[in-house]
Amino acid sequence: MSSAACYSMSMLKERLQVLIDRDQRERLEREAHRRGASVGRLVREAIDLAFPEGGGSRRDAAARLLDAEPMPVPGVAELRRERDELRERRA
Repeated sequence: MSSAACYSMSMLKERLQVLIDRDQRERLEREAHRRGASVGRLVREAIDLAFPEGGGSRRDAAARLLDAEPMPVPGVAELRRERDELRERRA
C-alpha cells in the first residue's frame, strides 16, 4: 500500500504499542495538526515510506522520483567536476 493510501478503520486490524520520547510525540502531534491528520496515520505513512511493499522495487523508486518536486540540477560539466572531487577525497 502506498504512503498516499487512505486508511479506513475497516482496513486496520492490528494494534501496536510503541514507546517514544516526549520530543517525538510532540513532533508527531504538531505535524498531525498541521496536516489535519491523526498521529496514527502519520506513523502508518512513515512505515510505508521506510518499508515499502515489495522491498522498494525499481518501479517504486521510479514513481517516487517522478512524484518529487522539481529542483534545479547542475549541468554535466559541474556533475563531472563534483564526481572528480569526490574521487580525489576517497583516494
